[in-house]
Amino acid sequence: MVKILMHGCNGKMGRMITEIVKNEEDAVIAAGVDKFTGIPNDYPVFEKITQCDVGVDVVIDFSNAGAVDELLDYCVKKSLPVVLCTTGLSDEQLKKVDECSEKIAVLKSANMSMGINLLLKLLKDAAKVLAPAGYDIELVEKHHNQKLDAPSGTALALADSINEAMGNEYEYVYDRSQVRKKRDAKEIGISAVRAGTIVGEHEVIFAGTDEVIEFKHTAYSRSVFAKGAVEAGKFLAGQPAGMYDMGDVIQF
Repeated sequence: MVKILMHGCNGKMGRMITEIVKNEEDAVIAAGVDKFTGIPNDYPVFEKITQCDVGVDVVIDFSNAGAVDELLDYCVKKSLPVVLCTTGLSDEQLKKVDECSEKIAVLKSANMSMGINLLLKLLKDAAKVLAPAGYDIELVEKHHNQKLDAPSGTALALADSINEAMGNEYEYVYDRSQVRKKRDAKEIGISAVRAGTIVGEHEVIFAGTDEVIEFKHTAYSRSVFAKGAVEAGKFLAGQPAGMYDMGDVIQF
């Protein structure tokens, strides 16, 4: 039985993960951390992670960037593996994540869904064929109007997947309104839409002469991310120190 500490347990994703784990035979949420402690749960909830004295096997984090530094310090101190799902981390925080992965197991993913992680692989294969043939590459991502960061971490992960396949030669362009010039061949345009209650939609466009190829992923419910996070937590418990991703969990 894997004992999980849910960091951000009373947020939308934390509550969804709580419900999913109730139906898991080999996992249980033993404790939670959230600054809003008034919501009833079947497990103890602490306002700060440093207050948690419950023994657990792994931490699943769906909180905010401001809470990640303290989370990482706690996990290193307690030798706890952590599934890090929070996006919008600064370059300094990302460096700290890498440093912590030398001491504990860290699974970091901008998106926990199986479909997105399959798409990351497919885009690498597509880029190697289409980019050298002169196809322009554009990404459009759509999310609900409460999302704080733009572009999404998933959009950047998709762009990074393409860029890595092409030797990191491409520049990301987020706004063309200030510059009047033709599109550069070595750029990836990334556009963000924030509207309504859109859970998450990512479209990658390869546009050539008289031909357009599109890859699209649509999440209709946050449950796809929650289920992935739970599977990641069960996988990561007991793993040696290092940096992991969803590819290690689902092993395409």
